[in-house]
Amino acid sequence: MFTHVMVGANDPDKSIAFYDASLGALGISGNRMGNRSFYGNMGKGGAFAVGEPIDGEPATFANGGTIGFGAKSRAEVDAFHAAGCANGGTCEGKPGERSGAPGNPYGAYLRDPDGNKICAFTTAK
Repeated sequence: MFTHVMVGANDPDKSIAFYDASLGALGISGNRMGNRSFYGNMGKGGAFAVGEPIDGEPATFANGGTIGFGAKSRAEVDAFHAAGCANGGTCEGKPGERSGAPGNPYGAYLRDPDGNKICAFTTAK
């Protein structure tokens, strides 16, 4: 549906370390290109990217915006959450059942070092 999603970073090194750890726990590796890093594959299913804004203005986060990543298991969700919290992220509650979401998934939310809200979900039991 999309080619990529990009969030800005005021401290690219800190943000890239956060995403390398938290997305790495989901089996998603990054490709660093200067002050940006791209995760996933833009040609197949979309990519996620983080880096300095092109316009040179400070990075800000979206009010009400959340970017969700798929996980293969509950253990991956837990690892994503632990890695993000240990690498400059802010915990947005403990991993657990999300009964209000379609499919009753198991998930966890984090905020990256710049305040962007991300999550990982799985429907695996």
